Amino acid sequence: MDTRTPLATIVVAVDGPSGSGKSSVSRDVARTLGLRYLDTGAMYRAMTWWMLHNGIDVHDTDAVAAAADKPELVSGTDPDGPTIHADGVDVAGPIRGPEVTGAVSAVSAVPEVRARLVALQRAVIGDGGIVVEGRDIGTAVAPDAPVKLYLTASEAARAARRNAEGTDPARDLAATQADLARRDALDSGRATSPLSMAEGAALVDTTAMNREQVVAHVLGLVRDRLS
Repeated sequence: MDTRTPLATIVVAVDGPSGSGKSSVSRDVARTLGLRYLDTGAMYRAMTWWMLHNGIDVHDTDAVAAAADKPELVSGTDPDGPTIHADGVDVAGPIRGPEVTGAVSAVSAVPEVRARLVALQRAVIGDGGIVVEGRDIGTAVAPDAPVKLYLTASEAARAARRNAEGTDPARDLAATQADLARRDALDSGRATSPLSMAEGAALVDTTAMNREQVVAHVLGLVRDRLS
């Protein structure tokens, strides 16, 4: 007989485009509820970093596919200090650089990469007790998650947030918005696990909400499900 509480086994799937607030909100929700946290986007970035670091042409689909099972990727799940390592190297900083950002959509679109990382993500999720965020959690990674959310915001709001959290806050807002639009098109248009809202997911538009308001709203949705 499983004597664990519903909270100990829950999976909260949070999807949405870049700049929608899903990373910060997911960490806050996990921290508040005492759950683990998994940033699946960091795993795709770590895979991309490894490809670049090892001289793989990220635009050569066959080359990326052939190397997809080679790196050892390890994700820490502490919401107060999530970590990501590739072959034992701490890549939490390097994966946020412009080179990886510009290449991650191409690497993420390769079916062999997605198959490898979805398997790793499901292994981390295990029996639950976790908030998982990304772009295909509710549709592909954990379609049976009892709580599925899709966070979004206007393009202008997302671009402003991305600039504010980046290493170059003075970056031209229009350039950031154009880059987000490019990534949206690539992520939504890929053949394997495209970015989309899962069936049964709650849509949360964060455009006019601050971080605390979004967290409170999401916590309410989780607690409603638990009750």
